Amino acid sequence: MNNQLYYGDNLDILRDHIDDESVDLIYLDPPFNSNRNYNVLFRDESGDESEAQITAFEDTWHWGATAEETYHDLQVNAPSGVDTAIEAMMTLLGRNQMTAYLVMMTARLVELHRVLKPTGSLYLHCDPTASHYLKIMLDAIFGPTMFRNEIIWRRTGSHNTRRSYGPIHDVILYYTKSNDYTFNVVRRPYMKKHVESRYTLDETTGKYKFTSGGNILTGAGATNGDSGKTWRGFDPSAKNRHWAIPGYLAKQMPTEFENLGVLEKLEALYQKGLVEIKKGNAWPTPVRYLSDSDGQPLQDIWAYQPYTEGIVHGTEEGIDQDVAWLGTTAPERLGYPTQKPTSLLERIISASSKEGDVVLDPFCGCGTAISAAQKLGRKWIGIDVTYLSISLQKYRLKDEFDLSSGTDYDIIGVPTTLDAAKALATDSDNDGRYQFQFWALSLVDAKPLGGTTGSRKGKKGSDKGIDGTINFYDGDAKKYAKVIVQVKSGKVKSGDIRDLVGTVEREKATIGVFITLEKATRDMEKEAVSAGYHESSFWQQKYPKIQILTIEDLLDEREIDMPPAYLSHKQAQRIMNMPKQEKLL
Repeated sequence: MNNQLYYGDNLDILRDHIDDESVDLIYLDPPFNSNRNYNVLFRDESGDESEAQITAFEDTWHWGATAEETYHDLQVNAPSGVDTAIEAMMTLLGRNQMTAYLVMMTARLVELHRVLKPTGSLYLHCDPTASHYLKIMLDAIFGPTMFRNEIIWRRTGSHNTRRSYGPIHDVILYYTKSNDYTFNVVRRPYMKKHVESRYTLDETTGKYKFTSGGNILTGAGATNGDSGKTWRGFDPSAKNRHWAIPGYLAKQMPTEFENLGVLEKLEALYQKGLVEIKKGNAWPTPVRYLSDSDGQPLQDIWAYQPYTEGIVHGTEEGIDQDVAWLGTTAPERLGYPTQKPTSLLERIISASSKEGDVVLDPFCGCGTAISAAQKLGRKWIGIDVTYLSISLQKYRLKDEFDLSSGTDYDIIGVPTTLDAAKALATDSDNDGRYQFQFWALSLVDAKPLGGTTGSRKGKKGSDKGIDGTINFYDGDAKKYAKVIVQVKSGKVKSGDIRDLVGTVEREKATIGVFITLEKATRDMEKEAVSAGYHESSFWQQKYPKIQILTIEDLLDEREIDMPPAYLSHKQAQRIMNMPKQEKLL
């Protein structure tokens, strides 16, 4: 299958587009505003007044007609046990934001269970506000025995509160569909003190060596074959035992080792220095060298410990630094409020899938799970209900992997005609003007700005005349330059172009692009032409400083006239030495 990115409600998309038992791994981080006061979360939402009071709460669902309809659908159509569980929740909690969240999540979890392969796994990322309720619903859907772990992930450094302990962790609930599931043991390096206390540095090999000293070259019970015979003066049968070679020793030997007899294997191991015979020891002892793949298997607490750098063997990283939370200035940040570190998803995907498996994220946000899946050689399906998300993911896939929609992955559910674009822009029920903006930015692979710190609907805040940006390498200045993008879905005029010129100058950008749903006026085109050109001796070309593109142009695959976007510094340096024609190619 081709990788797929869907725009729309994940419940509809799961039901209409995703086949039964077609997905190997599901990760979901559904939106839920845990900062809301508990008194609000559990307040009865019946009546118009209550509906009006919660309209600002956009990070989750609230009780209304859709939640009521979904609740009744679960009562009638949900698998046995799920209907009982959700009814019990309703009896316990009443109709409020929490039960609305549980009802809407349960409907989606039922579908996710359906599309998961029998060997598949599901990881639900949530927080302690709702994790215990979600676990009950997962028990009802997957079965209590399919619960594997409650993983604790430290999501921040500290959180100051006056009347409780600082809440600094999230919960990741791990379930499988059956007892026959994919799981690869992931290990983290040992602590330096552990290595120092149990291993010694072998000056001959330069490796750390651990000698067990125990009788682990033999197993219980005597045998009549080679495994029961005497070797180098040691008779296992005399103590009712037999020779048993550990797998970790066999892995260090060449392929032909498997064809040897038991005593021949022991001799080969001895000659290679993997079995030692020391005077006074009752038995020969196997030798184990510390390898790069050795370490502590992952436990169920994933918590970076600041200032522990230097105490982990073989690295200068601190404890669990690979899954440290994203700081406010982390280079990985895209401005998305609930963004998780890619390495966190790499842990999950590495443990519970194989290369080529299909990973699904039904709330894919800024695409961290998709990015990790792509990096690790998995297929992926992403679903999100905002064009902000789709736009960010297009930017991220282009920036990180040089992937293009329509070639390397399919985008499904976005406008493909001018009429569909107009319908999106005028859809007042779904913040169409803002959704249109983010969709338009995705057509030029621009990184969206504004609105990424607000609601799940992606409403924009104060953008200072900038809706999106594109970076390119300016070979003349030997640094990265910026293209500013503005999007308009309504009426346009020449003053809009003059404003864009001012924004480009203020931001010291190189090029300004004006994307419009309506056709540009002649005066607008004159204003754009009068802004002049950016001349590049590096690319041996000149580019209009102000460019106007209509949505119709973009749907016809017209592109911004600019140097190649998102080149790395090394790529640009290589291009510098090319002849002009090769550069342009």
